[in-house]
Amino acid sequence: MTHIHHRTCNLCEAMCGIVIEHDHQRVLSIRGDEHDVFSRGHICPKAVALGDIYTDPDRLRRPLRRLADRWCDAGWNEALDEAASRIVEIQRRDGKHAVALYAGNPVVHNHGTLMLMLLLSKVLGTFNRYSATSVDQLPHMLASLTMFGHQLLMPVPDVDRCSYLLMLGANPLVSNGSIMTAPGIKNRLAALRRRGGRLVVIDPRRSETAKMADQHVFVRPGSDAMFLAALLHTLFAEGLVALGRLAAFTDGVEALRHAVASFSPVACAAATGIDAAVTVSLARELAAAERAAVYGRVGVCTQRFGGLNGWLINALNIVTGNLDREGGVMLTTPAADLVALAGRLGEQGHFDKGRSRVHELPEFGGEYPAATLADEITTAGDGRIRALITIAGNPVLSTPNGAKLERALPKLAFMASVDLYRNETTRHANVIFPATAQLEQGHYDLAFHALAVRNTAKYSPPLFQPPAGALHDWQILLQLATRIIKKRGGVLAGLGGSAAALALSRLGADGALDLMLRTGPYGAGAGFGPDAGLSLSSLRNKPHGIDLGPLLPRLPERLSHPNKRIALAPAIYLADLNRLAAERDRPSNAGELLLIGRRQLRNNNSWLHNSRRMVKGRDRCTLLMHPSDAKTRGVAHGEQVVVRSRVGEVRVPLHVSEQVMAGVVSLPHGFGHHRPGTQLSVARAAAGASANDVTDDQWRDELSGTAAINGVVVSVTAVDTADASRPHRHDERRS
Repeated sequence: MTHIHHRTCNLCEAMCGIVIEHDHQRVLSIRGDEHDVFSRGHICPKAVALGDIYTDPDRLRRPLRRLADRWCDAGWNEALDEAASRIVEIQRRDGKHAVALYAGNPVVHNHGTLMLMLLLSKVLGTFNRYSATSVDQLPHMLASLTMFGHQLLMPVPDVDRCSYLLMLGANPLVSNGSIMTAPGIKNRLAALRRRGGRLVVIDPRRSETAKMADQHVFVRPGSDAMFLAALLHTLFAEGLVALGRLAAFTDGVEALRHAVASFSPVACAAATGIDAAVTVSLARELAAAERAAVYGRVGVCTQRFGGLNGWLINALNIVTGNLDREGGVMLTTPAADLVALAGRLGEQGHFDKGRSRVHELPEFGGEYPAATLADEITTAGDGRIRALITIAGNPVLSTPNGAKLERALPKLAFMASVDLYRNETTRHANVIFPATAQLEQGHYDLAFHALAVRNTAKYSPPLFQPPAGALHDWQILLQLATRIIKKRGGVLAGLGGSAAALALSRLGADGALDLMLRTGPYGAGAGFGPDAGLSLSSLRNKPHGIDLGPLLPRLPERLSHPNKRIALAPAIYLADLNRLAAERDRPSNAGELLLIGRRQLRNNNSWLHNSRRMVKGRDRCTLLMHPSDAKTRGVAHGEQVVVRSRVGEVRVPLHVSEQVMAGVVSLPHGFGHHRPGTQLSVARAAAGASANDVTDDQWRDELSGTAAINGVVVSVTAVDTADASRPHRHDERRS
């Protein structure tokens, strides 16, 4: 007998509603939920992988312990006790900061892990915290912190009411939206154009989104900040600045005018590759549009001027009066408010309160940039990392110069990982704790409801009961934190006396979520919105979710600065413009090749490649190169080529195409599954090459510390016959 289960797919940011047909033991089919209040039936190929992960024979079901050169099963108590004992021992001997914590991207897709990781972090008391944030969205969060007062107050484009969307370094047709949760984004963008709106994409590659745009403009990688500054210059020079109602609570307009005075479109044209007349035209269009939004994503974040990009994008939306305006960029009103939760936990956000030990990179929100993790492990001295806990992360493949981190991990005294798989990173652990799979867990998108283009709420109960004795991610973290405290003799020094953190441990994941819903803007007595009295119980009775309405103006009351004002020109950005001006005036190297990334619809960073249906078909790990660059280097379409940078090299098939501008090559991320010691049979058969074996850990945004994995200087040469059998350089130097 078959049954129907409704849930939200949590494999990317889109929050698509899905319908799963099952027989209590097997997934029989997965399709889009036409009645979902947000996604309305949209689905992408990744959703079917939820069933593949659940049944994957390579997925770990019991804790593993590594003994010399072999792995063996372990009981939960044995494994948790070993990890807690080793962590306490190392912190007593080497100091509390000798233990580091790394959180991967999937953490933000799991409400229990997201909340209970905060508890473990406070128990550890270490400042050596790292996450995928610093190889992704940190510049956006920094701009929100400095300009609006809180790192989580990130405006999202009101794409459903927008009439002009200027997009940089983003490809939502493949990513399904990012810091713009918008299921069915292709249909939403098509609707924008049908109602007479205009979509303009600025990107070094003619991406899937660029192909459907009204206008696509190539830009030289790493120069987006110059283009954005030139837009602002034009708006000021031509008297097109119009803040509207924002003027009443915005400081720094004249400081911004002065700061961009030297960044004229003519002065920036050579560095950006964008003709000055095009920049002026786009600035005028932006100013004239009735409802406009400027939106940038990973491509503008992960470059040497990522911090400036985050600020300048916000500044453009403010000076055109499009912040907090319908059809512009707006703040959400989420049912479970992460900003409020962060406040209760004492995590308002901060920047540069300390610097990393080795490279003196700034902390952000209590974390250091992931680009320095390897050196913090290998560099001797006080504060050296001696133990590492990874949670749902694979930094060997996802952080710059992954081969360097690969060599560093065996030098740890102890490593523990919470993960579904023995992957390229967790293979170095002493203990691996396998969590339950997605279909065995309840689910609520804490982060992405807070970044969605419409206010909705939806909870998905578990589909399958986990096996007896299995633990969810949050239960593993809670058990580990509890045992660490006990082995210290009950000392809670690392907890900082946080009552809210203690409450998380008592309530558990769903209990804490219920409390957030009940005390949120739609909770009992709130009197706000159509579903006052929202709770976890009420969501359980709404399998297709609850529509809480379109985004509404929230300023100035939503601002978190004590004076409730927008800081348009924070000093850190004004100072960093000097670095941008120096780069603008640097003579260009005509023969230089710059590497950029590439996202693909059936990829999800590095962790869907063990699904056969996700990797079947043609080889997608190829290097895109413009025909003129291929001709100059004597390489041809379909040939194997060597991509080299300062730190390493990889070999990949060449795809010659005019999709990329001359002087640019593009390689997708997330591949590189050839490393020995993993338990990923399908991924290993379609290994590909890791782009992060050639990205440079020293190539970063000096302001924010964000990894600059786009714009890396590389060379590309043919693989000659004599060299064809030589192993990859990163294989030779493997520890």
